Amino acid sequence: MRGVRKSFGPTQALRGVDLTVREGEVHALVGENGAGKSTLMKVLSGAHRPDGGRMLLGGRPFAPSGPDAARRAGVSMIYQELTLAPHLTVEENVFLGIERSVLGFTRRARQEARVREALELLGHAEISPRARVEGLSLGAQQLVEIARAIISDARVIVLDEPTSSLTSKDSERLFHVIGKLRRAGVSMVYISHFLEEVQRVAQRFTVLREGATAGVGEVASTPLGRIIEMMVGRSLGELFPRVPHSRGDPLLALEGLRGEAAPRGVDLILHRGEILGIAGLVGAGRTEMLRAVYGLDPIASGTVTVAGVRGGHRGPAARLRQGVGLLSENRKEEGLALGLSVADNMTLSALGPVSRFGWVLPGLQRREVRRWADRLAVKCRSTAQPAGDLSGGNQQKVALARLLHQGADVVLLDEPTRGIDVGSKVEVYRLMGEMARDGKGVLFVSSYLPELLGVSDRIAVMSRGRLSAARPVVEWTAESILAFATGGEAAGGEAA
Repeated sequence: MRGVRKSFGPTQALRGVDLTVREGEVHALVGENGAGKSTLMKVLSGAHRPDGGRMLLGGRPFAPSGPDAARRAGVSMIYQELTLAPHLTVEENVFLGIERSVLGFTRRARQEARVREALELLGHAEISPRARVEGLSLGAQQLVEIARAIISDARVIVLDEPTSSLTSKDSERLFHVIGKLRRAGVSMVYISHFLEEVQRVAQRFTVLREGATAGVGEVASTPLGRIIEMMVGRSLGELFPRVPHSRGDPLLALEGLRGEAAPRGVDLILHRGEILGIAGLVGAGRTEMLRAVYGLDPIASGTVTVAGVRGGHRGPAARLRQGVGLLSENRKEEGLALGLSVADNMTLSALGPVSRFGWVLPGLQRREVRRWADRLAVKCRSTAQPAGDLSGGNQQKVALARLLHQGADVVLLDEPTRGIDVGSKVEVYRLMGEMARDGKGVLFVSSYLPELLGVSDRIAVMSRGRLSAARPVVEWTAESILAFATGGEAAGGEAA
């Protein structure tokens, strides 16, 4: 790709980008959210037509008229946001648009056999080709996307945050498959905000910043700090900034909290001015615990005490009045109303400060929203722009701004840095510290052990729906967290 340009109205998304990917190479494409990575890959995969520049595939001019033409030429795109038809089966999704037929009849048995081969390669032969996608876990759906690329015999596969919904075990299997594909001569563009993954799988990298190529290099010979500096355009300093804060009185207490399936009898105390991290494997019950506390899922037994007020199940509206706020791990489907504006998304949970006599006043709303947008450095054309148009990192900032606007004291964060770039992660960590400094209690779930160990004051580990004692972060290591998470040690109790 040479000198690729793409604009959307007055916004220049790509400003003369160059990218070279060699045969049989895993090439990392990195940069902050909004740097142009996804736009560049949509040009490559035929979803967008460039305004300028040229592309060569296998040494020949390449200008696909659409995604189908790009796929026929051997370019397969696996998006971070899954593009599956949930009502269709695994086999139907994998072969959608490339069905094998004889005399107009689909060769279903042959297709199912191909799907089984691909799933066995991925280490998940237990997924049935006849299963409906809507009944699969998010991680299993991600594997279906990858199986589709394998079956299409692609020459170039673009993987956009492929491990964002996978367990560590599935990620390891994916890395093994990537190695096999590379040895078979398949080229891959690997987009990830986890630079440790980049070091693990990629040979070379290209950094984008503000729609332009900011750097190219060999992964093995380039320090991570240098790559990060290329991404953000400056020295980032601490990856896990610590904002001074001190622990106060108990703010949230869970006693014997039990949901329908999970959690299973959880005891926990969160104090004012504290960041309490919750570790555990995918499916351990961490998200279910936050949803039960917030009132999205029913409570079978146990109590939730907020600021001294004790009770059982209460709905989200009641929790909002108590000062509880939730950031969902699924910002696309649960965290934001993508069709509404940035301003509406920031203020929906607390319209009082921006309204008079029951009417939302646009002037008040704009001033309030601009205040939070400036504080969190939200990049958008205007606060009237639909939230769905923003990059993932900026969408996450909008969701966080809503919690700040509503004045939540108990802040429940479920995977708050999933799918956002390094610079945005540092801003989120700093914001969490500022919340604790201001006397809020922050309870956050994360599958990324470095951030749990780098940001938390205390950590508790969930395994099979049960929660370990919460202990000071200095008493934990990555190894001891994994030992608890995998059931290597008994979980239970709460250390105040």
